Amino acid sequence: MQFIKTKDGSYTVFNQKYQEHYHTISGALEEAFQKHVNAVGVENGFHILDFCFGLGYNSIAATKDHRNLTIIGLENDSEIIEAIKNLSVLDEIEKEFTTFQNIAEKLEITDDNNNTIKLIIGEALVSISSLPKDYFDRVFFDPFSPGKQPEMWSRKVFQKVRNVMKQGAKLSTYSCAKSVRQNMVAVGFKVMDGPIVGRKSPATIAVK
Repeated sequence: MQFIKTKDGSYTVFNQKYQEHYHTISGALEEAFQKHVNAVGVENGFHILDFCFGLGYNSIAATKDHRNLTIIGLENDSEIIEAIKNLSVLDEIEKEFTTFQNIAEKLEITDDNNNTIKLIIGEALVSISSLPKDYFDRVFFDPFSPGKQPEMWSRKVFQKVRNVMKQGAKLSTYSCAKSVRQNMVAVGFKVMDGPIVGRKSPATIAVK
């Protein structure tokens, strides 16, 4: 598995099956903070769902300067999880990353600030059915693009995700595709523009 350097100095990976990078080339770490963590706001004690965990940037970025987070990561590709141990990261998250670097072996790690990341390996649509209803304060929704992985952006999926979110909880995603937003609205989300980072169009924030 080959690491590819993005413009902010952080690394991503190209997925051969979907012919797509895991992150925007403008910056993998920048995307984690700006499109997800900072976009929806994270507070101490939050329950966070990382839907399509990948290299873990979103979850690891969330633990920076926070305490008592419970993060559940859903990921189908064990190979990308294994790649985390060989990832080189920027100084900005080096401390946090070092704690969670061996997540592939342990699948659940708690850091010195009582932030826990727990991985569930398998089909996200199956795994999410085992999660408690009305539980999560934030969701980082990060599958491959709707053009490459349309099944992950359906009304059925957004309904399942919405079911496990608390009232008032927020979801962040990089896509602003019209069909994506229509599916979100159809299951009851309030949808708004997220930040514009690394491209011309905005990300999306959905609120239950």
